[in-house]
Parts: sequence; structure tokens; C-alpha cells
Amino acid sequence: MENDAKERIYSALNAIPRGCITSYGKVAEYAQLPHGARLVGRLLSQLPKDTTLPWHRVLKANGQIAFPPDSAAFIRQKKLLELEGVTICNSKVKLSDFLWQP
Repeated sequence: MENDAKERIYSALNAIPRGCITSYGKVAEYAQLPHGARLVGRLLSQLPKDTTLPWHRVLKANGQIAFPPDSAAFIRQKKLLELEGVTICNSKVKLSDFLWQP
């Protein structure tokens, strides 16, 4: 992946406000990478565990956490979102309540 694309994705991630969520596809759109949702997912999966980027604010387009329920990653993401006041019900976030629309 080219550095310019990475930087644009990181910039889009950093813009997501606390207590809001968005989708992989929307991050790609904001980073001006049409059809780049998988690229965003791959980049997020490669972030170091101690990253300060708000990766946890990125969900599937339907508001669902992408990790398998009860996995360590799912539990961590759910906890981080709840600490920001995001409500999760049945592994999903109600988009109308928390979706970031810049």
C-alpha cells in the first residue's frame, strides 16, 4: 500500500469524533479511495496493539462489529465503544444514533 493512501486513511480515522462510529467504506470514501473498504480493513488489522488511532470506531456498513462475538478483539472493541457512550445491542450499533456524517 502506498504511503499516501495510508496517510489519508489515518487522517480519516483521526477525524472520527469520540462517541461516533463509521464504516470501513465511509473511511475509504473520506480518504478518497473509492471501493477501498477492504484496504481500510487490511490496514486496521495491521495496526500495532498500542496504536492511538481510533480503529474501534470503524464498523461494518450495517453497524455490526466485524469480529466474531466473544473473541478478544470483539470484547475489546465493544468495551472501547461503550467507554465513549456508544450503545451496542446484539453486536450492532444503531447507525441513526451514532453514525458520523462529516
